[in-house]
Amino acid sequence: MVRRPLGEDDAKSLAGVFKALSDPVRLRLLSLIASFEGGEACVCDVTSAFNVSQPTISHHLRVLREAGLIDSERRGTWVYYWVLPDALKNLGALLATDGVTSAGDATPSARAATTPSDSAIAADVTEAAAEAAGVTAAAP
Repeated sequence: MVRRPLGEDDAKSLAGVFKALSDPVRLRLLSLIASFEGGEACVCDVTSAFNVSQPTISHHLRVLREAGLIDSERRGTWVYYWVLPDALKNLGALLATDGVTSAGDATPSARAATTPSDSAIAADVTEAAAEAAGVTAAAP
């Protein structure tokens, strides 16, 4: 099976998602929110995990929200955030390499040499999506 190349619109959309994930603070925020009991976290819950100010955390959360990776809801004076499982599932599907071949691979063993690490990455993203889906079912 050979994967179809990305179209221009899909590539632009995904570039925005990957740009949002390219910052270590944002990547950690996404992971931290997904790991919170109940599947959601308040800015007040995550700020202490970072050596940056609360306004900086809020900025990074806004970038993740605009990229479609998390959603939020204001409750009183606080804003609560949760991971959007479908966004992670889409990333997992994009990163999955099972059954995908590359014309540049000369031998099956060359393809096999790259498959475990690629599959491990895809499995991690897929696992995070599954966990988020189970945890965020009660999210508003």
